[in-house]
Amino acid sequence: MTFTLEFTEDPAAFLRRAGGLLEADPVLGTVVASVTARALDDPTPPAYPRWWLSVGDAAGEVCGVAMRAAPFPPHPLYVLPLPEAAAREVAAALVARGEDVTGVNGVRPAAEVLATELARRTGRRARVHEHTRLHVLERLVEPRVAPDGRPRVAVPADGDVALAWFKAFHADAAEQAGRLEPQAEVFDRADIDARIAEGRIWLWEDRLGAPVSLVGFNAPSYGVTRVGPVYTPRSHRGRGLASALTAHVSRLLRDAGSRVCLFTDQANPTSNKIYAAIGYVPVVDMVSMQITTRGRA
Repeated sequence: MTFTLEFTEDPAAFLRRAGGLLEADPVLGTVVASVTARALDDPTPPAYPRWWLSVGDAAGEVCGVAMRAAPFPPHPLYVLPLPEAAAREVAAALVARGEDVTGVNGVRPAAEVLATELARRTGRRARVHEHTRLHVLERLVEPRVAPDGRPRVAVPADGDVALAWFKAFHADAAEQAGRLEPQAEVFDRADIDARIAEGRIWLWEDRLGAPVSLVGFNAPSYGVTRVGPVYTPRSHRGRGLASALTAHVSRLLRDAGSRVCLFTDQANPTSNKIYAAIGYVPVVDMVSMQITTRGRA
């Protein structure tokens, strides 16, 4: 079967073509939908690669999508489910376009097939950097024991703490999973201030009023809100703070009418156990692939 590949740098054009696919499974498409929505709100061309791809089958129906819109190096692709043959065609098209792709994130096995084919066509090798899993809240289970303190929405004065914890999240998560090279998003104070202004960062504060844990979430897309990051500094871990705050934020989002989802690192048994205990169930396995020169570990 031959597939039709439509690349575009216009998020509105992409949604006209592929919005139906995202709407049909908004949990699975949460990352693509939320990134595209942000691009609609800020149409200024960025200084990094940003485009979307819709894949059409023989009948002309969109059967898969991908995008390259990550603002952080190596600006990896993000791939939703694709037929294996389509994933190979996408790899061929990327090489023909002259795209220097060294990272592919997304749903298994499409991301693995695409990364492996890209590596083959460029004389490099593909390796797994991280296995993640997408979960959705099925039935909220309140934690049995509530830690001291209380949850509260972040205010502008919390900006410095929130920014530091957003940045620390990826490094600490990688360390907990035994990885030395975190693939980190880029955050700045303007981004954090915008999230705080929209009420999308919550903190747990102790009895003295000091913040001790953080939970953020994205704006909803197609009725789905994605929780993250969830971060507790090392000195405050093991007290149930992340469980209590994640449950609180999840309840607020659910009661506001959203389906709620989040990602976990499969190599971090603690976070997987925490989220399962409060009612999150697995949806699909994801993978982050790196494409490197041969001989590099």
